[in-house]
Amino acid sequence: MKPIKITALRQTTYQDLIEQYEIPQTAACSLQIGQSWICHEAACPKGFCTSAWQSLYPYVFALANGAHHLHDSWMKDPQSALVSCNDGFRPMSFLLEVITS
Repeated sequence: MKPIKITALRQTTYQDLIEQYEIPQTAACSLQIGQSWICHEAACPKGFCTSAWQSLYPYVFALANGAHHLHDSWMKDPQSALVSCNDGFRPMSFLLEVITS
């Protein structure tokens, strides 16, 4: 399996949805924009959000096993994917890239 670099690119916050539906959280997402991890053998990196991992895992697994052109080729780099976590209140977007060297 190829190693995969995961980079946190952007987080969006839907304050209106938080105010209307969410039970107040003292520690929501702890990941930081620009933070990155290297994933080996398609295993969840240490310290990575387990909820976000559930959203990313199918793409990490596919890329680690040689898949190309995920999402019908909308990525300029065929060995990458842009995936967001499943947090409906403050989703984080991640860039997944195959490490080729």
